[in-house]
Amino acid sequence: MPFNYPHAGFGFGREHQRSYIMLHQELVRGFLESAKKMVKDVGGEIHVTHKTETKRLRHYTNKQKILLVGEGDFSFSLSLARAFGSATNLTPTSLDTKGEIERKFKNGKANVEELERLGCSVVYGVNVHSMTTKPSVGGSAIYDRVIFNFPHAGRHQELVRGFMKSARVLVKDEDKGGEIHVIHKTEYPFSEWKLKTLGEKEGLDLIREIEFCLNHYPGYSNKRGSGGYSDSSFPVGKSSTFIFTKQFFY
Repeated sequence: MPFNYPHAGFGFGREHQRSYIMLHQELVRGFLESAKKMVKDVGGEIHVTHKTETKRLRHYTNKQKILLVGEGDFSFSLSLARAFGSATNLTPTSLDTKGEIERKFKNGKANVEELERLGCSVVYGVNVHSMTTKPSVGGSAIYDRVIFNFPHAGRHQELVRGFMKSARVLVKDEDKGGEIHVIHKTEYPFSEWKLKTLGEKEGLDLIREIEFCLNHYPGYSNKRGSGGYSDSSFPVGKSSTFIFTKQFFY
């Protein structure tokens, strides 16, 4: 049973607007109460189409379907969710298990619980090389943004290329606004990773490089993620968000 754009008029001035907001809410509440009595108990659905406000934090909005890869204590995902007032558009993932997150990061459990209260499901055990085969991550070309913050491993370039290869499958085409974001240090020796070249080898074009500032994401605490100092942050220094899109011919 659908109700498209329920509306009860406009108000001008603050007091009138408050009155009309109450009228809108009363209208929707009345519809829901009536529809509940009329719709089938099993399989019945009530649909309300309604305008929603676009909320933004830097390059990201609540209207984008966002996959986050390699999260530490999930504080970056939570920073976005708090800015949006919801996490329903986010799919935060980690290579770690739930137990490992709770052991390694003092705020890991609390951050995950808040994300879940805000409407998303955190996915554990996600390997960048094989994440396209994990059903809980999703299918082909479904994400507007795929993000990997400060990728780091023993074989750095292999890690990034594996991520790029998988992300290319999961992200939408350029004409539909799909982008792959890698946040990375830009000074030596990190500059030797040659992200632009790695992207080209995986069918991606580097379209922008934007300076990354940690304080743009309130609450985000970058983590080392491994070893005896997993919960420690590291100096971000000079870093950028490298923004890639799919090459049309590849």
